[in-house]
Amino acid sequence: MAYQTINPYNNQVLKQFENASDEQLEATLTTGHALYKQWRGEPAETRKATLHKVAALLRAQKHDLAVIVTKEMGKLIAESEAEVDLCADIADYFADHATEFLQPTPLTTALGDAHYEKQALGILVMVEPWNFPYYQIMRVFAPNFMIGNPLLLKHASNTPSSAEAFVKLVEEAGAPKGSLTNLFISYDQVSKAIADPRVAGVALTGSERGGASVAQEAGANLKKSTLELGGNDPFIVLDDADMDKVKAWAPQSRLSNAGQICAASKRFIVMADKYQQVLDILKDSFAAVKMGDPLDPTTTLAPLSSMKARDTLQKRVDAAVAAGAKVYYGNQPVDLPGAFFQPTILTDVTKDNPSYNQELFGPVATVYKVDTEEEAIALANDSSYGLGSAIFSEDDAHAKAVASQIETGMTFINRAWASVPELPFGGVKNSGYGRELYKLGFDAFVNEHLVVSAK
Repeated sequence: MAYQTINPYNNQVLKQFENASDEQLEATLTTGHALYKQWRGEPAETRKATLHKVAALLRAQKHDLAVIVTKEMGKLIAESEAEVDLCADIADYFADHATEFLQPTPLTTALGDAHYEKQALGILVMVEPWNFPYYQIMRVFAPNFMIGNPLLLKHASNTPSSAEAFVKLVEEAGAPKGSLTNLFISYDQVSKAIADPRVAGVALTGSERGGASVAQEAGANLKKSTLELGGNDPFIVLDDADMDKVKAWAPQSRLSNAGQICAASKRFIVMADKYQQVLDILKDSFAAVKMGDPLDPTTTLAPLSSMKARDTLQKRVDAAVAAGAKVYYGNQPVDLPGAFFQPTILTDVTKDNPSYNQELFGPVATVYKVDTEEEAIALANDSSYGLGSAIFSEDDAHAKAVASQIETGMTFINRAWASVPELPFGGVKNSGYGRELYKLGFDAFVNEHLVVSAK
C-alpha cells in the first residue's frame, strides 16, 4: 500500500490508504472539466468569500491541523502551526488581490485599441512533496481557485492524512466539488492525467528526477508546467558582516524543519578572517539542540521525515567523508527510536567530492573558507542548483551588487530565507522554473488573451 502515515518519531504506522482507481481519476477529470466550464462564466469575485473562509477555518483549526502534520512528517509542533498560519495568509492574499491581478492590461499599438485579459486554462495537476504538506498545496490552490482552474492533487505518499485534511477543509469552506480533489494515484496515473485533453498544466515541487519526469510528460503533451526542485543555497558572509546578525540567523537557516527545506542555507561561504567564528557559531547552536517528541514544545530539533530519509542522508554524509570531507562536529548515532540525525558540520569539501554539488536534505552544514569576494561569488555560482541565497554585509548597496551576481532565483540580505505571499518564490538552473506566490505565481497558469479592436 503506497500511501500511509508513519510517525517518524516512533515509526508507528498510524493509517493506510487505498490507491485510487482509473475510474476515480476519470470521474475527477469529468467533474473538474465541468466546473472549469462553469467558472468561465463567473467572475473571480464569486469565489472570494470562499477563499477567505478557507483562511478563517485554517486559523480556527490551527492546532488540530498542525498535529496531523507533526505526526505524519515529524516537524516541530510550533513549525507546523506556523505553516498553517502562512497558508491562511496566502489564502487571504489571493482572495484580496485576484480581482486586481485579473484586470485587463492595455497595450499600445498602431492597429487600434488593444489589451490582454487573463483567463483560466482548465484543470491543473499538482504533484506536491512532504516537507510542507499544507503550504505546498496552498501555493498552487489559492491563486488558481480564484482564476478558475480546478485542481487535482497527487500528494507525497507519506503525507496522505495532511492531503485529506486540507481538501476536507476546502470543502467545509463551501468550495464546489471538483475545486480541489486529492487522489492517491500512481505516477503512471499522473502521466495519464497530464495527457488528458481536459488537463491544461501541471505544477510540481519535488526532486530533480521527479521534475524531469513530469516535465517530459508535460512537454510531450504540450502542457504548461512549473517546477520547484532542489537547492544547495549559499549563505555568504562578507568582510563587513555583522557577526551578531550571522549568529542570529545562521543556525536556524540550517536547522529549521530539521534541515528539510529546499531553500534552506546549506553551503556557508565565509571570508577567511571570519571562518572560525562561523564554525563556532554553528557548533555551539548545533550542540545545544534538544531532540525528542516534536509534539513537545520544549523539543528544538525534530526527526527527519522517515527512516528512509535518515538513511539516505547518512549515506551521503558517509560518501562525503570517504571522499575527504572533515567532520567538524556531529555525525554520531542518536540514541532515539525515530528518524533522528545529529546536526553535523562538514569542512574541506573539494570540487571532486560528491557532496560538493549535492543537496544534503537534513541538518548538515558545509562550511567553506574563501579569501576574496570574487572567490565567494564563484563558489556560490558553481552549482547545478539556483534556488535561493543569503548575503551578510553591513553595506546594503554593496550587498545588493553582490546579490546581482549570484545565479539564484532569490537572495535575502542580512536574514535567512523566508516565504510570504507578496514575494515570488522559485529558482533557476536545476532548481526548476516558474514562480509561485505574488503576481508572478498568479500568472503561472493563465491564458493571456490578446484582444485588438481595429481602427
